[in-house]
Amino acid sequence: MSPSGIALDVRDLTTTLFLREGHVDVVRGISFQLREGETLALVGESGCGKTMAALSVMRLLPDPPARVTGGKVLLAGKDIRSMPERDMRSLRGDAVSMVFQEPLTSLDPVFTIGNQITEAITAHRKVSRQQAREMAVAILKEVQIPSPEQRLGDYPHQLSGGMRQRVMIAMALVLDPKVLIADEPTTALDVTIQAQILELIRAEQEQRQLAVLLITHNLAVVSQVADRVAVMYAGEIVEEAPTSEIFADPKHPYTQGLLSSIPSAAGDRKHLYTIPGRVPDPRALPPACLFAPRCPYAISRCWKDHPELEAADGHLLRCWNPQPFTALQAVEPATSD
Repeated sequence: MSPSGIALDVRDLTTTLFLREGHVDVVRGISFQLREGETLALVGESGCGKTMAALSVMRLLPDPPARVTGGKVLLAGKDIRSMPERDMRSLRGDAVSMVFQEPLTSLDPVFTIGNQITEAITAHRKVSRQQAREMAVAILKEVQIPSPEQRLGDYPHQLSGGMRQRVMIAMALVLDPKVLIADEPTTALDVTIQAQILELIRAEQEQRQLAVLLITHNLAVVSQVADRVAVMYAGEIVEEAPTSEIFADPKHPYTQGLLSSIPSAAGDRKHLYTIPGRVPDPRALPPACLFAPRCPYAISRCWKDHPELEAADGHLLRCWNPQPFTALQAVEPATSD
């Protein structure tokens, strides 16, 4: 851990896809800091660049076509972007780990759970196979998998979705990393199992003082577990603030739209708000504010100048015309005319 207590410091990170028709930026100069013991939620619709940002941090993008083309990623003060791949492989799973969205595709179907966990251990630690096996049993017990000794011999398809996700969390935590990146860790699970997995991550975070970067589009999950929220749109961060502030007083029209789209528990709205339009194709982005074509508050400047992320009433905000928040109704976005 760095002396400042910052576990992960991402500065002006840009990721580019090099395609036959040209190159496009899919992550556009994002910056955030993650402190020891803190959870930062990175939220937004599908296609906003959340997972690309996480894979960029982990240096897991396929090159070609994807490549990190700008910025720094500081892990405990060290820039991992400039590290040789061999050194980066030694960091993955050790100093920083990632839990993926679909464990059935992340776990190798032809190896047992025990083989996969012990392989992860022996790749990073000079221990015997027996010691690795004991560590595997201990971590499976810690993530509340029953009969862990027997489960070591199971294959991924023999486990339920919730059990597979617990195995993924076990593999991510077995080497005691300082940073955990969780990419939609509860998406494929039913509500009861989602709550159990979130509670497991929270308990492990508290015990280990983990810094957690949570990638999700589920704002109900965010409200339960995150300390801060960074809202992404079209590859950019458009708003960042403490979770309580985001939910009580969102300032960016996109954040307001996301919150207005949550069904009311009281059922007092006849029609559920939906944000008009869709996330723009990164090959054909709007000329200035990327959200302007979908925004009900867009003014002429929104079509001419690209806003920077700046401090505003305790938030970081990328907007020319913020408005007070009230639950949005189904209104058409403003036009450039």
